[in-house]
Amino acid sequence: MLGVDSHDKNNNKDQSVWTPVSEQVQRKLDLRSAMATKIKPSDFYTLGQRVEDQMAQFAEHQFLIYNDRSYTYSEVNEKVNQYASALLARGVGPGDVCAVAVENRPELFFCWFALAKIGAVTTLVNYHLVGKPLLHVLEATQTKIVLVGEECIQPFLDTPQAQQWPQWLIPDVENPASPNDLTRFDCDFALQIDSAPTTQPDPQLRADIRAEDDMLYIFTSGTTGLPKAARYSHMRWMTSGDVMEVTLETGTDDVFYCCLPLYHGAAATSVVSTALASGAAVFIRRKFSASRFWTDVREHKVTVFQYVGEICRYLLNRPESIEEKNNSLRCMLGAGLTSDTWQRWIKRFGQLDVYEGWGATEANTATINLDNFIGSCGRIPDWNKTNLRLLRINQETQTHDRDEHGFYIHCEPGEVGEAVGFIVDSPEIGAGRFEGYTSAAATETKILRDVFQKGDAWWSSGDLLRYDANGYCYFVDRMGDTFRWKSENVSTQEVASELGDFAGMEFINIYGVTVPEHEGRAGMAQVVMQPDCEFDPQAFYQFVCERLPHYARPVFLRVGYQADMTTTFKHRKIDLQKEGYNPDSFADDLYIKDDIHNTYSPYSDEVLARNALPPFVGSGA
Repeated sequence: MLGVDSHDKNNNKDQSVWTPVSEQVQRKLDLRSAMATKIKPSDFYTLGQRVEDQMAQFAEHQFLIYNDRSYTYSEVNEKVNQYASALLARGVGPGDVCAVAVENRPELFFCWFALAKIGAVTTLVNYHLVGKPLLHVLEATQTKIVLVGEECIQPFLDTPQAQQWPQWLIPDVENPASPNDLTRFDCDFALQIDSAPTTQPDPQLRADIRAEDDMLYIFTSGTTGLPKAARYSHMRWMTSGDVMEVTLETGTDDVFYCCLPLYHGAAATSVVSTALASGAAVFIRRKFSASRFWTDVREHKVTVFQYVGEICRYLLNRPESIEEKNNSLRCMLGAGLTSDTWQRWIKRFGQLDVYEGWGATEANTATINLDNFIGSCGRIPDWNKTNLRLLRINQETQTHDRDEHGFYIHCEPGEVGEAVGFIVDSPEIGAGRFEGYTSAAATETKILRDVFQKGDAWWSSGDLLRYDANGYCYFVDRMGDTFRWKSENVSTQEVASELGDFAGMEFINIYGVTVPEHEGRAGMAQVVMQPDCEFDPQAFYQFVCERLPHYARPVFLRVGYQADMTTTFKHRKIDLQKEGYNPDSFADDLYIKDDIHNTYSPYSDEVLARNALPPFVGSGA
């Protein structure tokens, strides 16, 4: 990654006290750097060409594994060609944008790769969206037609306005719809695919498309508001695979486990691009299943697992099984793995390389842990060789600190700051570009200008990180997810990490809520217990007191039976904050920290008064 040229003293950090990286890590850093600049923005090289190259090179190797069916690279290529031919016959061509609403199954790959071969752009649709959000997805990407999986038709049935876009059905034998519902969709497209030739589409269709041009639109899974369409160029998507191939040292013997939805950036980029670059296979599961995970790993000899922290916690909460012993996993990559969960995972499931990272769908910078340093999301051994910086934050006001010249200040070790990435603007350099969103206005909101010197521009992540004296970085929280209570700053991430292993708990979500007549926000926890596990408020109170200082202990607690999360395992917080501790806003059991009785007591006016807390009023957001 390119360094950042600046004369500001706050933009350059002294490396003299840092421990040198190992030879193995340095080798990977050098390889990653070389791969990051391998594809140039102006190259006439697209995903369509890479698909054809890899399908030819690894023709007889398995590529997709789904249920009991395995597709070789050659078989996938033939199906992709049939889809491409049918699309062309219906008038879809270079530059057209086609939305794909299909669950994790081989047909999604056939649609996506076929569109790439003919020079079209794919919009991956979150098939849970309905109404205004669904219409927004189609409008924001200027979609021409929609390829709808039979299993995903309900949101379109419930959104009559979506009929203005042609909707071509992709059949699903596992989830057949009623004949009456199918009358709303064009079912002849599937028949055309089955009878289409398997020959390659004319490569001239994509002859004028450069590596920097859009190939894919992935919508950010924000916790509030309408999603934004992040632009993914051919270059950025393929470069991701090239970089991770040398990082994970993957090859044709590897099998990736794909259980996150493919409309999400992590699965659609890291897993698929790396497997394709490596000649490896991808085992596809429609939805994550904790009960089936280790059976899948054993049956299909899975070697690489992509996780999010919540999935790892679900698996650790499962009873021990024979399948998990002596498993075939050699490495795992992802984000959100706390130190405690990491250690428990290694102890229970065996030693393996953990590539914990930090980044975002639209990010122009990232970090990744290359040496299994528990708890860290990566290391910066030399700030002159990265475009990442941490901008010091005033924790009380949640604004950036400035120096005497009005410029931002880079954090010192131990300080918490917003992670930002210097935006490289060069026609011949792809690394460090911020490709933004389909909306120019949305793109501009994510750019900070005049940060370290006049005229510079930086991508703003909204994430808070810190680093230690050796350059190891640690995710702290999202900006706004920290709260101030009793004159102390509290990180929701750190509180959740401390309380996450309470016996019988499925998961915990921490956020701050406003309390009338009190400054700042009080901590509130949403807890979901495992099936057949009763919540013990007194035991939880004791556990909280053992783990947390008084100011960080949740004041309010709601205990429910269903997780309030996005489909990509991100906790929803904005709506929870608005509901606050109003018992009329939700069906969960509501408790109050009752220090006088050393427990969490059921909500009542008496308990509120006993603990000098006023009744809820207004919005908690």
